[in-house]
Amino acid sequence: MTTTTTTTMVQCSRSRWGCPRGGFRGASSVAARSAAQGTSPRLTAEDVAGIRREFPILEREVHGDKRLVYLDNAATSQKPRRVLGAMEDYYADYNSNVHRGVHALSAKATERYEEARDKVARFVGAESSREIVFTRNASEAINLVAYTWGEENLGEGDEVVLTVAEHHSNIVPWQILSRRKKFTLKYVRLDEASQTLDLEGLGEAIGPRTKLVTVGHVSNVLGCVNPVGDIVALARSGGHPGCKVLLDACQSVPHMPVNFSELQVDFAVCSGHKMCAPTGIGFLWGKMEVLEAMPPFMGGGEMIQDVFESHSTFARPPGKFEAGTPAICEAIGLGAACDYLSDIGMHRLEEFELEMGTYMYEELEKNIEGIEIYGPSPKQAPRAALAAFNVEGLHATDISMILDQYGIAVRSGHHCTQPLHHHLGINASARASLYMYNTKEEIDQFVAKLKDTIDFFGQAS
Repeated sequence: MTTTTTTTMVQCSRSRWGCPRGGFRGASSVAARSAAQGTSPRLTAEDVAGIRREFPILEREVHGDKRLVYLDNAATSQKPRRVLGAMEDYYADYNSNVHRGVHALSAKATERYEEARDKVARFVGAESSREIVFTRNASEAINLVAYTWGEENLGEGDEVVLTVAEHHSNIVPWQILSRRKKFTLKYVRLDEASQTLDLEGLGEAIGPRTKLVTVGHVSNVLGCVNPVGDIVALARSGGHPGCKVLLDACQSVPHMPVNFSELQVDFAVCSGHKMCAPTGIGFLWGKMEVLEAMPPFMGGGEMIQDVFESHSTFARPPGKFEAGTPAICEAIGLGAACDYLSDIGMHRLEEFELEMGTYMYEELEKNIEGIEIYGPSPKQAPRAALAAFNVEGLHATDISMILDQYGIAVRSGHHCTQPLHHHLGINASARASLYMYNTKEEIDQFVAKLKDTIDFFGQAS
């Protein structure tokens, strides 16, 4: 679908975000230092300082004079100048609708839009960019699978296996469809000792009627990394001969190297806003033979081949799943985010976050009396750089509100995982989640102000 053109555009020399159009210094300088040293070194304090300068929002103050400490990255990440500049370029220099237009602006927009698809495909190890379907977010991507593949393949007597730790986006679409199609949902519980996926229980849940196993790669509450290889093996050996595996990769793709083809899943979904890209853009990856067999999701422009009064024929994937004018600017921003993360190096980012996440976990455990952090400890299993927790005697929302007054942004609530919270016997938790621009100094500040928050409520009582 990629359109090439020799059209050239006049571009401004510098965007309002302070980086040259078409160029970028921050992440590239990290990559340059890595190349000069001949290996893939750890992210240094100098690297992180350079990365932070590329995120304008980190310079702002809240509540008067409090420098923002942003620890809500599992909900959404901040956006670097490279992404902001790429989006501004689109609207300032070649704003036009994509596909079929022969004028210069449309050709340029189409080229950049399909280049973004190519970038996403490379970033997640797709065999072809045609395996990437742009959606508004991961929720829409899962609904797309439910109302195309699920509509065609699930019925009375069939089973869909998922876990109690799933995000609502990977539960509700299957509940809605199951009420009409009469298939069964089977939930796998946690290993009580480690609060990780119970693999033995998963093996017992999967049977000859199981047509889909759908799981998150990384839990947005527990922080545990699910063993995708083992999950796929269990689905293939114990499930229906046509059993498929869907992977919710929202909390993995932004933080570690992920190759969907090598993982051997059938579908995977991700939201751009968690990986330095804008909101309103996400994607579904699917094996081409599976996508080819699926019916369209919605009808409209763009997704057709021919339309007659009596019937229509549809484009090949990904076109038949992308009805109407797409989120062009947002897709271009997502492509720029993939470039940005690739320049930093996903192995390097993963290693940095493993160190930072362990540091935060240990500092909380050591300094905060009465705290319970959910999920495995770093000594039990590798975990994401996040900590969902409660402090004895305090409500998570109260903790978050007071921390906000200190300029520290954390999240509270059920994090779109109410079944998991019910399973844990709680109604809410507070969550601090890190990314590549966070520092140990910010973690220290968070822990210190959390202690002050506990003292505040202790004095108030």
